[in-house]
Amino acid sequence: MRIIDECLAALLLAGSAAALAHEPVARCIWLDAATVRCRGVTNYGDAMPGARMEVLSHDGQLLVQGRLAADSTLTFSRPAQPFYVLFEIGPGLQTTIEQDEIGPLPAGERRARWMQR
Repeated sequence: MRIIDECLAALLLAGSAAALAHEPVARCIWLDAATVRCRGVTNYGDAMPGARMEVLSHDGQLLVQGRLAADSTLTFSRPAQPFYVLFEIGPGLQTTIEQDEIGPLPAGERRARWMQR
């Protein structure tokens, strides 16, 4: 019975560690017709300065590779070909943003600081 209890405890600990994992969240906007800004954070809103973000063509060609700035953003020129953004913070922890998911700069004065030009 003790072995079963120990195994059960180990499984519960492993499961709780997975539940506490931070998932990547990213959003991109068009600053203007030629400039894109993306922000990457965890699902808890934690900034990720230094994390890698890549811009890739649909045939897999690396177009832009960069690290997030102190404000967790990466700003880049709009590629000529269709693209998507890959934000990866660890093995199996990644998210993508397709080009057609990138929205315009929100209207009005109440924009987040990272959205400012």
